[in-house]
Amino acid sequence: MATAQAWIPSILGYALMFHLYYTLPASNSSYKYLRTRRHQTFPIHATVLYRTEQARETRLKFLICAIASAWAKSWMFNREVKPALSEEPSDEDEDVKDETRHAESIDLSSLRKHNLVAKKLTKYYGKNLAVNQISFTVADDECFGLLGVNGAGKTSTFKMLMGDETISSGDAYVQGHSVKTHIRRVHEHIGYCPQFDAIFEELTGRETLQLFGLLRGLRRELITARALILADKLGFIEHLDKQVFQYSGGNKRKLSTAIALLGSTRLVFLDEPTTGVDPAAKRQVWRAVRRTTRAGRGVVLTSHSMEECEALCSRLTIMVNGRFHCLGTPQHLKNKFSEGFTLTIKMSVSESAPMSEQVDVVKDYVTSNFQEPKLMEEYQGLLTYYLPDSTMAWSQMFAIMERARRVCSIEDYSIAQTTLEQIFLQFTKYQRTDNI
Repeated sequence: MATAQAWIPSILGYALMFHLYYTLPASNSSYKYLRTRRHQTFPIHATVLYRTEQARETRLKFLICAIASAWAKSWMFNREVKPALSEEPSDEDEDVKDETRHAESIDLSSLRKHNLVAKKLTKYYGKNLAVNQISFTVADDECFGLLGVNGAGKTSTFKMLMGDETISSGDAYVQGHSVKTHIRRVHEHIGYCPQFDAIFEELTGRETLQLFGLLRGLRRELITARALILADKLGFIEHLDKQVFQYSGGNKRKLSTAIALLGSTRLVFLDEPTTGVDPAAKRQVWRAVRRTTRAGRGVVLTSHSMEECEALCSRLTIMVNGRFHCLGTPQHLKNKFSEGFTLTIKMSVSESAPMSEQVDVVKDYVTSNFQEPKLMEEYQGLLTYYLPDSTMAWSQMFAIMERARRVCSIEDYSIAQTTLEQIFLQFTKYQRTDNI
């Protein structure tokens, strides 16, 4: 037992010296000494620590064990443990499967023909799987939307595509250039509006655009012209010569969007570009994004606004637990995942009977003519119902309501499909909270 204990410091000494040898920079003097003397220093280090200072045995053992333990913990913490992944989950949506097959069928010789191609993009943070083998493409003139609650994986996907986070496995290609191996070439082809404004507050808006334009390699006269156009289209031209710290939060988002669009790159990443922007200014940003796609440039967008996604996205996907759970145009998703309809009724003012009595008549009519209608809201003669029967034909519903207009005091009504927000909520209820 004593002999075994005597070898413990030697073994730990070897381990420590190997660690120092392979982690110190080549310029370090200790590294140079270890490199020239490694065959001699490893055994000497271990035996000297244990045998030459017998009186300090306890303290030396403690020191060596502490260092070795810290090194072992550091190595275990930084090591990525990757649990096995299923190649194709059985519950995966057919549209997602089709998109995956399409992206993975694109060979290396054809990558340059596509704006963005992601193949089995995966991201781990330690043992936590943040992005789970997603594959998709983004074409020229397309706005592709990434939706999901916090922790779903959309921000991690953005960061991998931008090169801000390493890709655990898989790869993505921008204009044929690999994000993993040619990130500098990738940056030449993309514009980026981050989720949080990364701008110099001491500069003016004009100086900021000039700075980022020069960094991109644009000519000064071209930068000046584009800065004026973007500031005018986005609605902050009157603030162009003010220092950025004087900007409101909305104007800072406009400036960040202008920086992303300045270089006329083939692909633009917009991470929640209208957060904190007032409704009128939001429309200005939307028009700028539409002009970008009409010019043949691709856009990848994240947003928490379903209205924004419906207005801008030609295709979108909803991410849950690092995977795509549906994919397609907003109307396609409504048709596929719609569960019922929304009926809105506006009562007309009549002197023949009190409003409360007229409302009761309409409620009785709706209850007797629709299957299990649910009154969602009632306010000053405006009734909103949820109709869960998704099998009822549009013509039948309109016929019922046209009869109601003749027998009830109804000024107007509308029937609509399930909103995109309701579909979003259907999927996000499965989001694991341990990912957030």
